[in-house]
Amino acid sequence: MPRVWDVPVHDSTRVRDARVAAEHASALAGLDEQRTSTAALVATELATNLLKHAGGGRVVVDVVAPPVLAAGSPGSPRVQIVTVDHGPGIADVSAALRDGFTTTGSLGAGLGTCARLAEDFDLHSVPGRGTVVVARVGLPAARATDTGPAGRLRAGAVNVPFGGAEYSGDAWAWVRDGDLITLMLADGLGHGPEAARASDAAVEALRAAAHLPPAEAVRRLDRALSGTRGAAVAVAQVDTRAAVLRFTGVGNIGARLCEGGTWRHLVSRPGIVGTHRPTTLREEQAPWADDRVLVLHSDGLPSRWSPTSDTCRTAADPAVTAAVTIRDASSPARPVRDDTAVAVLAPIPSDGP
Repeated sequence: MPRVWDVPVHDSTRVRDARVAAEHASALAGLDEQRTSTAALVATELATNLLKHAGGGRVVVDVVAPPVLAAGSPGSPRVQIVTVDHGPGIADVSAALRDGFTTTGSLGAGLGTCARLAEDFDLHSVPGRGTVVVARVGLPAARATDTGPAGRLRAGAVNVPFGGAEYSGDAWAWVRDGDLITLMLADGLGHGPEAARASDAAVEALRAAAHLPPAEAVRRLDRALSGTRGAAVAVAQVDTRAAVLRFTGVGNIGARLCEGGTWRHLVSRPGIVGTHRPTTLREEQAPWADDRVLVLHSDGLPSRWSPTSDTCRTAADPAVTAAVTIRDASSPARPVRDDTAVAVLAPIPSDGP
């Protein structure tokens, strides 16, 4: 089962915990000593920034798939370090990202150096609302040679376990088969290791179902989850050549698609994959275009949550969009009350990587 480290940072002792989490995640991802040191440095600097500039926040460390999938290869895993705060925000983002910009008492690395050292780096900050930072450290990606439409999609997610648990009952994955890009989010029934085993079984089964349409993939997952607690599952697939999104969901995974700034719900059917799957599976379709953003989320996100203009930004790293969604749906006084995962699929902007 994949481990997730959720580190609340409200005093200096927790900065070390963030660093240790990054080191453990690096071992899990199979990173070498140099990249492990980089991940530890990035986690330490970002945690220190939480204390110095936001009065505290949280660091979430996870091992994730790369944000872009190359044809014929799942890519090497990366250590993802996410910081979320409800602080004052950054008044001058461009200055904060300048390499070497720092303040007294930090490591002297600064956000700019973190951005340079990480394979992927992005942040979102609004004065008065707080800041989200996403950094991924792993093996450098090979120079992109995939110019097809499937190579112009990227995905990311943030997964926060309930109550600081070691394992989240939620899990996400995305896979590619030629022109088909498939994103899945699973929410294992209940909490803890047994819920995590169910959602992890869905992830493993998806890897062998990348060529299947969503409804058939859910049937395949249903067989794989037999004998587990079962899970709510949503599967969304973009046929990039046909420019069509297909969706099938069972259970309480929320799905919303932004189409030109307007949001629509994609509807799941009641049931539990692995134990009480519906006999008939509905496959919803929608056009896909370069302005689309797809958001899948587990029921840890409060029902009052509604997307904002920030959620529909294709320019943002998808994991940043996910983290902003979790931040804006909660607060220090109203933390999330369940395992909470948000996964986002969006096109790479025309001026992007």
